[in-house]
Amino acid sequence: MSVEPRTKDGRGRLGSVLSGLAVAVGCVLFLGGFVLGAVLYQPFTVPSDSMTPTLAVGSKVLAERIDGSDVRRGDVVVFTDPLWGNVTMVKRVVGVGGDTVAADRDGRLRINGEPVDEPYLPKGQPASNYAFSTTLPAGKLFLLGDERRNSVDSRAHLQDSGHGAVSVSSVVGRVDAVAWPSPALLERPAGFAALPGGVSAPGPVAPLFYAIVSGCVLILAGAAYGPLSRLGGRTPAPAAGSSRERVGA
Repeated sequence: MSVEPRTKDGRGRLGSVLSGLAVAVGCVLFLGGFVLGAVLYQPFTVPSDSMTPTLAVGSKVLAERIDGSDVRRGDVVVFTDPLWGNVTMVKRVVGVGGDTVAADRDGRLRINGEPVDEPYLPKGQPASNYAFSTTLPAGKLFLLGDERRNSVDSRAHLQDSGHGAVSVSSVVGRVDAVAWPSPALLERPAGFAALPGGVSAPGPVAPLFYAIVSGCVLILAGAAYGPLSRLGGRTPAPAAGSSRERVGA
């Protein structure tokens, strides 16, 4: 009874099956990560320097598509509002409906009377260069830029509506990561964590990124198995003057 060889052209059957499986799984991870990322995230360009040093002007960011009711204090959001010129803007949420937002004479931000640590501000810059205080109606958000000296934010609109805030329905996304020029995840500021509602959980941008990268690695590894196994299984040519050449000479 003849036994079928386990290898053919230098490739083992098991290796061929595993390489095909790696390519298949890699395609699922790669394509699935891209498709899910396109559904959950939308790219935006930061239009001004009002969010420096957190976000430089011209940076490409990825904003998770969320409902405005899911926004928490400390989130950096993308929004449009008619009173703000109806253009796409990027600011940080510091107050939500029901909050009393204020900046005291010492230049420190206070939410409902509690001071908030803001390590993302430029070094030595106060929370505001002038004092203010406002109480937000339900369904409203108070937004500030991280570069408070150059930011036209909720403080500049205090006279427009009495509270300077925008509606939660104006929010189109929450920034989770910078895609260009320096890729990085945006951290949730711990200074707001002790307030009611805490801070938001990170979005799935990191798992999606790792899924796409892992998919690429698996596809390349699986596709490379065949050529590499053939190279490793080649039989070297017989040397000149070998016994085979001498037979029948």
